[in-house]
Amino acid sequence: MKFIFTLLFISQLLYSNVIDLVKRENNDSNTTLLVIGGIHGNEPGGYFAPAILISHYKILSKNVWIIPNLNKASIMAYKRGVNGDMNRKFATIRKNDKDKEIVQEIKKTILNPKVSLILNLHDGHGFYRRNYDSTVFNPNAWGQTCVIDQCKLETTKEFGELDKIASRVAKHVNSKLLHKKHQFDVRNTKTKFDDEAMQLSLTYFAVTHNKPAFAIETSKNLSSVSQKVYYQLLAIEEFMNIMGIKYKRDFNLTEKEIKQILKEYGKVTINDNITFNLNGIKSYLSYIPLKSKGNEFKFSHPLGAVKKKKGVYTLYIGNKKIAWLKPQYFQLAKDCPESFKFEIDGKEILVPKTAQIDTKKSFKVIPVDGLRVNIIGYYAKGHKNESGLKVTYNKLNKKFSIDKKEKTFRIEFYKDNKFCSMSTVHFK
Repeated sequence: MKFIFTLLFISQLLYSNVIDLVKRENNDSNTTLLVIGGIHGNEPGGYFAPAILISHYKILSKNVWIIPNLNKASIMAYKRGVNGDMNRKFATIRKNDKDKEIVQEIKKTILNPKVSLILNLHDGHGFYRRNYDSTVFNPNAWGQTCVIDQCKLETTKEFGELDKIASRVAKHVNSKLLHKKHQFDVRNTKTKFDDEAMQLSLTYFAVTHNKPAFAIETSKNLSSVSQKVYYQLLAIEEFMNIMGIKYKRDFNLTEKEIKQILKEYGKVTINDNITFNLNGIKSYLSYIPLKSKGNEFKFSHPLGAVKKKKGVYTLYIGNKKIAWLKPQYFQLAKDCPESFKFEIDGKEILVPKTAQIDTKKSFKVIPVDGLRVNIIGYYAKGHKNESGLKVTYNKLNKKFSIDKKEKTFRIEFYKDNKFCSMSTVHFK
């Protein structure tokens, strides 16, 4: 038997335009790598890679700052930019542009004196080749490149040799290709003289302010998101090596293990009194006890987000729709317990108010004066309060389970007909 605590390190509110900046810092140096993902919402390699960098890497020396989801609205919509191309708004931006607050904030972050080098992560069309081979393999493609705006920054002492750094990164990626056709190269846009569109971009804004900046472009033509993330992480790791940033990851950098990590959606806590495990959750859950307004959603996954439309809350991990929640509105009770006693398979335990509890055979909620227990999917004739009753799996209506395997059920606590909290019980 066990119960699970959830550590929530990213908090996102409905329709928030605040940048989610995650800092992994040490006291040994001011050298800082800034990794920016998700400026384009339809480029998942560019935001799932920094999400894994947050959740599966430990930075052992120097500093790494990570923004996994710069353009949240576009990520949820899986569009390049719901308000136009955000990566073309760094030279000028209209006063009424809906992206203005985000662009201003990321500019401030880029110009922070601590930031030493910037990476902007993308998925680009095709496979870049210096000579034309086909509509997919040609000099106009962006995929599988480390993009620089110019060869070097003359006024920058550290990391100013952009071409040399990009070439080293490309060489490292090419030493670990999944397929020969995935070859990586350096693409110098020579922005100041040859590319007016790139003059409006994030990286060009950075280099014109003497900040070394690179774009990593994995190919949209790769067969899976896991392949894109694999190459993004290969490149990011080599940049960390170049900067002398020591790190440790908790997985082997293989496409197979990345594919498994991408299936991990973590948990969401709502109003600090409800927690759902998003792995294997049913796509639609109804009668979720929420407030009529001002609900706060906290995700353990860096790309967790929520959108409300026509009274239904849609939970996202990146561009993936994970579940729809239809609410039943309640007032929140005051002075509710922070923990509850359960009898699990005959043994009494104390668990937090939003715990997921594992059981093999049965559970019982130990009664608390003044509280009513409602076990969703369980019916005991003549009992309005279902505490103190021994519940086995065969007594539960499986259609009320919250997971696709029909093994997990909600236990709700009420005080004076106001909602306190919800735990879940999972039959192993």
